[in-house]
Amino acid sequence: MATLLIKLNVSVSTRKMYLYSLASKFIILFLTIAIASSNGENTYDDGIYEFLKREYSLSKPYQGLGSSSSSHWEFMGNSMVMPEQIRLTPDLQSIQGAVWSRVPCYIRDWELRVQFKIHGEGKKNLNGDGMALWLTKDRMQIGQVFGSANFFTGLGIFIDTYPNDEKQHERTFPFISAMVGNGSVSYDHDRDGRTTDLGGCTAHVRNTEQDTFLLIRYMKNRLTVMTDVDGKQEWKDCLDVPGVRLPQGYYFGASSATGDLSDNHDLISFKLYELTVERSPEEEEDQQEITLPSVDYRVDPNVNIEDEGRSILTVFFLFIVSVVALVVVVVVGLFLYNQYKENRRKRFY
Repeated sequence: MATLLIKLNVSVSTRKMYLYSLASKFIILFLTIAIASSNGENTYDDGIYEFLKREYSLSKPYQGLGSSSSSHWEFMGNSMVMPEQIRLTPDLQSIQGAVWSRVPCYIRDWELRVQFKIHGEGKKNLNGDGMALWLTKDRMQIGQVFGSANFFTGLGIFIDTYPNDEKQHERTFPFISAMVGNGSVSYDHDRDGRTTDLGGCTAHVRNTEQDTFLLIRYMKNRLTVMTDVDGKQEWKDCLDVPGVRLPQGYYFGASSATGDLSDNHDLISFKLYELTVERSPEEEEDQQEITLPSVDYRVDPNVNIEDEGRSILTVFFLFIVSVVALVVVVVVGLFLYNQYKENRRKRFY
């Protein structure tokens, strides 16, 4: 009984020491999380860590952007740096602008979060053309695909604000889509890229009062695109494609173009995060073999891969199968006919 009383009568000083210890542990944990967050480090629920890569990122006051050789980014065309945004193109006709990273990216798994703003004086369907986000082999090339070169090698994410193909009705614009190019596939601007894209979604990103964001994740050869354009601070699914194979050593960029119609296309922030992902030995070996951008399930419509020998062999095989099937049908028919005659003959006996 006395022992029990001794155990129950915990001294006040012991309780204080316990509370002080608990409080110190909480403070250490809080400081650890704060330091990790300040360094751009976060973690997912499934244990995947992310680290902000500043050399591939752009945010206010846009340091590291310029023409000097020490800059990580450089701009071209009509783009200009402003206090609150990088204006790729102003609301003027027939101009182009872009920003490109100088540093090739060798990160295998990454997540890109982009804040942008598209706005102008044009009414509905009287504005254009849109902007694009890039991860490509070549950089700083002006062209007809939202201000960058066609027949590109790499990944393009397109924010298209004007429907060039007025005969189509399955898409509502603005429309966000993705395309993987291998250098020989053309983006069909007149058909809004529908012949080569991997799909996409409608996103009302123009002349919005709230901020508009785009998330692009490339993890374990899976491309995911999500949007946050409704001001709800929630990511909404747009595109999810497995089997996307992108080599390393490509360059990030953002571009825009206007034509007869125009808009302001503003890039506000461009933040790249490296994702730490565990891989099996097979996945490691598979990643090392990627030398040209491709998508597993999609066949390049501009490349004829038909083997004439296989085609003749297939026709011959189908012919043999047809002959055998015909013989079986004839034999079964004769058998049933003979059975019918035999049964009929027995009725007369």
